[in-house]
Amino acid sequence: MIRRFGAPRNRAQTYTRRPGVYAVLLRGTDVLLTFQAEPEPEFQLPGGGIDPGEAALPALHREVWEETGWRMAPLRRLGAFRRFAYMPEYDLWAEKRCTVYLARPVRCYGAPVEPGHTAAWVPLADAAALLGNPGDRHFMAAVARRIAG
Repeated sequence: MIRRFGAPRNRAQTYTRRPGVYAVLLRGTDVLLTFQAEPEPEFQLPGGGIDPGEAALPALHREVWEETGWRMAPLRRLGAFRRFAYMPEYDLWAEKRCTVYLARPVRCYGAPVEPGHTAAWVPLADAAALLGNPGDRHFMAAVARRIAG
């Protein structure tokens, strides 16, 4: 069974499964996060939903570029989690199934193209506390522990 973070499933609510991919983008002792201004301002792992007919890794490359302006090289899969959330931008109740990868940012091609997103370099030691959802925090903290030795 995949680990759940956040609010439990509301049995009275119908959810749409929404698979997504996200990256912990590590460069030295810093990580690249995305700051999303709307609907609620928060720091997030770069990434997002996998479009119909799209494979996971191409979706991850696309989402990281859209939200940060960077190209990246995935290193390995860290794990997965799910969370139940309302997505106001889609007017959708979703069971988000999030797969997280460790990746290396390779080259910046400019500012994020996703409206309302800003790329932010953050010290690895501070990153988990900034992230807006507990699943993202869990994987970021695991990477920080592994790096700290």
